[in-house]
Amino acid sequence: MKKWLLAASLCSGIAFADVAVIVNPNNSDTLNKDTISRLFLNKAKAFPNGTKSVPYALAEGNTIADEFNGKVLNKTSAQLTAFWSKLVFTGKGQPPKALENDAEVIATVAGNAEAIGYVDASSVNDSVRVVATF
Repeated sequence: MKKWLLAASLCSGIAFADVAVIVNPNNSDTLNKDTISRLFLNKAKAFPNGTKSVPYALAEGNTIADEFNGKVLNKTSAQLTAFWSKLVFTGKGQPPKALENDAEVIATVAGNAEAIGYVDASSVNDSVRVVATF
């Protein structure tokens, strides 16, 4: 019983961050989870309005990247690595460019009308527009 209480108390201290999916403020598209997933998995190459999309991800191992992969793409890091390995090997796609931190993703998305990315929701500023939070 004591072990169970200890495990429960340790797990209750774990907090998961909200992930904000961001676009350039000039992008007025409304995006749902399915559309976002399709853009990040190379299944769609344009926003609903027809504008080309360029997805940017956080580097592998980042906790926000893991949250996004699980909550939006429904994949673990290992599943995502296998998915992209197959597409790259067959010449059918390239993974989103990985950036090191939230600040890089925000700056890149703010400076590119075709960009879409994700960051920790607490990092968002008014240079980008949040289209979804997970």
